[in-house]
Amino acid sequence: MPPAPPPPSTSRLIRFNKPYGVLSQFTPEGRWRGLKDFIDLPGVYVAGRLDADSEGLLLLTNDGRWQARIADPRHKMEKTYWVQVEGTASAEALTALRQGVQLKDGPTLPARARALPEPAGLWAREPPIRARQSIPTSWLELVIREGRNRQVRRMTAAVGLPTLRLVRAAIGPYTLDGLAPGGWCEQTPTAL
Repeated sequence: MPPAPPPPSTSRLIRFNKPYGVLSQFTPEGRWRGLKDFIDLPGVYVAGRLDADSEGLLLLTNDGRWQARIADPRHKMEKTYWVQVEGTASAEALTALRQGVQLKDGPTLPARARALPEPAGLWAREPPIRARQSIPTSWLELVIREGRNRQVRRMTAAVGLPTLRLVRAAIGPYTLDGLAPGGWCEQTPTAL
């Protein structure tokens, strides 16, 4: 097996506020746009994924070690999500999320979960979520250390709260602070 290539001489870390309808890849696909519509930086790659129908923080780097540290579930880096759900979260639903819920691919690790008001400064989503007059919506903050496919959506559905809108607010120490949808900035990396 050949030796691993040396790390880049100048490691870069980019924070990006991914809008709804954008893939976590540079190339567009079908009806979804790609990152190339927003970021024109050669040599950076996505560290972790965020579904096209989800919004929020996406990290990109040119350093394979950082990419692995951020994306690999073995490192259990916390990811914080703001989740708008259909219905109102009961104490029982929040307790179930905190204890871990059973999904088809096995139980989740316990999460930190709490009800919260709509996050201050949150932008309007385009297109807007569907609204039903007879069914209330509410917001949760969910902090997980796993990264299964569509995990947050499946977790909220398992406790009877279908996800309407999903915004990743933070990955470890990195947050959305100061980033409008589609905006990005270079970040001074902290020790991962």
